[in-house]
Amino acid sequence: MPTLYVVATPIGNLQDMSPRAVETLKTVQLIAAEDTRVTMKLCQVFDIHTKLTSCHQHNEDTKGEWLAEKMLAEQIDVAITTDAGTPCVSDPGYGLVKAAVERGIEVVPVPGCCAAVSALSVSGFDTREFAFYGFLPREKKDLKAKLLDLLKGPAVAVVHESPYRIIELMETIAATLPGVRVSASCDLTKLHEKTIRGTADEVLQQMRDNPKTEKGEYCIVLDLHEVTVEVLEKPAADVSIEARLFEQLLDGLSLRDAQSELVLQGEKKNAVKAAALRVKKIFEEWEA
Repeated sequence: MPTLYVVATPIGNLQDMSPRAVETLKTVQLIAAEDTRVTMKLCQVFDIHTKLTSCHQHNEDTKGEWLAEKMLAEQIDVAITTDAGTPCVSDPGYGLVKAAVERGIEVVPVPGCCAAVSALSVSGFDTREFAFYGFLPREKKDLKAKLLDLLKGPAVAVVHESPYRIIELMETIAATLPGVRVSASCDLTKLHEKTIRGTADEVLQQMRDNPKTEKGEYCIVLDLHEVTVEVLEKPAADVSIEARLFEQLLDGLSLRDAQSELVLQGEKKNAVKAAALRVKKIFEEWEA
């Protein structure tokens, strides 16, 4: 029976490549790589000459099925790698592993680097329980909702972010989760590796003061132990914005204030504005 090896690779420092990982990549018959160009460079460093094939997030469902069938038909061992870190952990790999498991192919981990675990280990927080969320939503409303959702899980949360959106993320964290403590690690294992810690506001200010903030990938650890946020209940999905505006008007608010209240509750500004125009038109028709 063939074996699929899930091989972790360095996230920056090549010295973190384990002897077992090197040996595995040398002895398998095929390496399924997220990006063959990236893995080719790694193979050149460690004198690995195994054939490569691509298996990334855009093709891993169909390619995973094909590779699993190939493993059975040809009785070959395959290793899966990503550009950096551990496959399947906020990286491609799931499709091939799932296909292998469904066919009874043995799947063996070859452990190594993982940015999330590395960031947790240097955070200084109580990490006996934590949740990993990968990259959070980009749209601000969805991002805020997801951040509030973190409060329902373990008191330590780990997320990833690119250098180009880190300031915006930290601004939203500071505004949404008052009191949260943050450990922000950048360029883990690399020459200019840096971890800054403090409240969300303190970390945000340090990032703003650093002209090199927009360089390197970030792994953010959030300590939610001391965070208390009063979360407004979302209105029922079948209640229209117009109906909720009417409710606000009956409570004595002006149409302008009613609009502002719904925006604060998370409704999109343009949708509320359009609904307010419809409500205003109804009033005008009544008066006519």
